[in-house]
Amino acid sequence: MKRIIFISAFIVFAGNINAQNNVLEKYIQEGLQTNLTLKQKQSSYEKSIFVLKEAKGLFLPTLSLNARYSVADGGRVIEFPVADMMNPVYSTLNQMTGTNQFPQIENESIPFLRPTEQETKLQLVQPLFNSQIFYNKKIMSELTNVEKANIESYKRELVAEIKTAYFSYLKTVQVLKLTDKTTELLKENIRVNERLFTNDKITIDNVYRSKAELSKLEQNIAEAVKYNKSAKAYFNFLLNKPLESDIEISDETKISFLETELQNSQENAINNREELQQIKSYENASDYNLKMNKFNKIPILTAAVDYGFQGEEYNFTSDDDYIMASFVLSWDLFKGFQNNAKIQQATIDKQIIETKYMETENQIRLQVINSYYELEAVEKAITAAEQEKLSAVKSFEIVNKKYKEGQTSLIQFIDARTTMTSAEYNVIIATYDYKIKYAEFERAACLYNITE
Repeated sequence: MKRIIFISAFIVFAGNINAQNNVLEKYIQEGLQTNLTLKQKQSSYEKSIFVLKEAKGLFLPTLSLNARYSVADGGRVIEFPVADMMNPVYSTLNQMTGTNQFPQIENESIPFLRPTEQETKLQLVQPLFNSQIFYNKKIMSELTNVEKANIESYKRELVAEIKTAYFSYLKTVQVLKLTDKTTELLKENIRVNERLFTNDKITIDNVYRSKAELSKLEQNIAEAVKYNKSAKAYFNFLLNKPLESDIEISDETKISFLETELQNSQENAINNREELQQIKSYENASDYNLKMNKFNKIPILTAAVDYGFQGEEYNFTSDDDYIMASFVLSWDLFKGFQNNAKIQQATIDKQIIETKYMETENQIRLQVINSYYELEAVEKAITAAEQEKLSAVKSFEIVNKKYKEGQTSLIQFIDARTTMTSAEYNVIIATYDYKIKYAEFERAACLYNITE
C-alpha cells in the first residue's frame, strides 16, 4: 500500500517534478562549467596530456645544430725527430755529391691542440631500443587517466554539493515561510487577547505572554534569516557567482521515493566509482614501473648521424665537410645492486596499491550501505512527521476555536500552536533531509550520469 501511494504521488506530480529537476539541472550544468576548483583540476588534466605528449616525443628522432669555435694555446706537443733522422743522411749525400743540395733541417714540434679550430654540424639521433622510453610512455598514459578520473570524481562530488546546497537553501526558505505563517498566528492571538482583555474576559498577563511569544519567534526568525543568507552564499560560491545572487526557486515540497536494491547499488558503485578507476590506473603505472626496472638489465641501442664542416677557418666547401654514422650501445653491467633495489621498491609499491584498492572498495560498499539505510530512516521519519503534522493541525484548529470563544486557557493555546509549528518544522526538515541524503546516496552509488 505504501509503495502504491508513493507511485501514485509520483505520477500525479510528474510534471511538477520535471520542472523542479529542470531548474536544478540547469544549476548543475552551470556549476560544471564555472566552478573554480573544477577548472583547476581540468588544468591539471590538460597539463598531464602535454606530459604524455612529451613522453611520446622521446620515440622520435632529435635533430640539433651544434657549432664550436676554439682558440687554444699550450697543451700537449707531439715531438717528431725528423732532423735527427734525416740530417745524417743529408750530410752523407752532400759529401758524395760535393754539393749543399741537401740542407740541414730542424726537429718538428706539433701541438696537439690547433691554435684555432671550428666544427659546425647537424646531428640526428634516433633511439632504436630503449625500454625506459617505452615504459615511461605507458606510465605517463596511466597518470593521465588518473587526472581524468580525478576530474570525473570531483564532478560527481560537485553535483552532490550543488544539490545539497540547493536543498539546504530551499529548506531555509520553507522555514522562513513557516515563521511568516506563525507570525500571523501570533499577531492574531495578540489581537484576540487584547479584545478579550478589553471585554474583561482575561487578565493583562495573557496579552503580555502573547507578545513575549512573538518576540521569541522574532529571535528565531533572525537565526533563520542568517542560515538563509549563508546557504544562498554557499550555493552561489559553488557556481562561482556573486554571493548575493538570487536563486530560482521551484516547489520542491513534493518528493518521490525511488526504489532501488542495495546489492545493485553497491555493484553499480564498484563498477563506476572514479576513485577505484584512479587506483587501478595507479596500479597499472606501478606495474609498468616494475617492468621498466626489470628491463634496465638489457642494453640501450641508439643510432646517430653527424654531418658538418671542420677546419681551422670557416670554409663550407666539399673539402671541409664530413659525415659520420654511429650505432651506440650502452649496457650497464653492474651498478652496485641499485637496479635490484629499485625492483624491490616497485614490487612493494604495487602491493601497497593493491591493498589500497581492496580497502577503498570496502569503504565504498560501506558508504553505500550507510547512505541507503540513512535514506530508509529519513523516509520513515517523513511518514511519521506527516502524521504528526496532520494531528497537530487538527488539534490546533480545535483549541484555537475554543480559545476565541473563551473556553480554553492561553497555556493550552500556546501548547497547541507550538506543537503544530514544531510538527510543520519537522516535516520541512525531514523532507529536505531526504533530498540531501538522496544526493549523497546518488553520489555514493554513482546513480547520476556525469557524461550526460
